[in-house]
Amino acid sequence: MKYAPLIAAILLGGLFIMSAVTVLFNLAPMPELPKDTPIAHFMAAVGPTGFMKFVKIIELLGGIMLIIPKTRNLGLLCLGPIIVNILAFHQFVAGDGILQPMLIGISVLALYLLWAERKAWKALIA
Repeated sequence: MKYAPLIAAILLGGLFIMSAVTVLFNLAPMPELPKDTPIAHFMAAVGPTGFMKFVKIIELLGGIMLIIPKTRNLGLLCLGPIIVNILAFHQFVAGDGILQPMLIGISVLALYLLWAERKAWKALIA
């Protein structure tokens, strides 16, 4: 159990780093969005503003900080709102729900890391 938080941090951080690098450096083509769907409207509103690029930069920094043990809590603090927004997007905009394996995996890893570092987070609650 000594290495479990490190493995969870590497998995979660690596996922966010790969996602951010893929979008920031255009390593994969953007999928075509279905016309006149909530997803297309959402991306049409958010895409041109540069907000997604900002989110991807925060994902990249948060993923890197998550992998480094001394900055793990700061990385979780950066990625927490992004994870909540990912869940909200899939529940309310995409409509496909939050019970997808990838979303469950992201949530479980983040919650486990919060639980593993609960002594450090206790100061925020008290």
